[in-house]
Amino acid sequence: MYPPIFAAIVAHPPALALLDGDIVRVFAFGEAPENTARPYVTWQVITGSPENYLANRPDIDGYTLQVDVWADDGQAARDVAAAVRDAIEPHAYIVRWGGESRDPDTRAYRLSFDVSWFVHR
Repeated sequence: MYPPIFAAIVAHPPALALLDGDIVRVFAFGEAPENTARPYVTWQVITGSPENYLANRPDIDGYTLQVDVWADDGQAARDVAAAVRDAIEPHAYIVRWGGESRDPDTRAYRLSFDVSWFVHR
């Protein structure tokens, strides 16, 4: 029912190598647990809708996801973003490169992008 972004990332060895530790640091709902080691990735559904038909039930759901990469330095954020991009692109489309910024409280570097993903039911 939801985009298999976690499965795509853990199946891609370069992305997994950057995000694996005690746990794989990829988190839904746009939030990571407090004190999570960086780098890590958060993602959230921005929009979603079924592909409706007149004669049949939908067989595909379309989603737009926001993916955020968090790291201790800018180059690490870019490296993780590139690996996650490479993990996702065989399955979905990157539709927007967002901004690069720093969190004012934690000083973590953030790189953001959006993904359009069609999920077969």
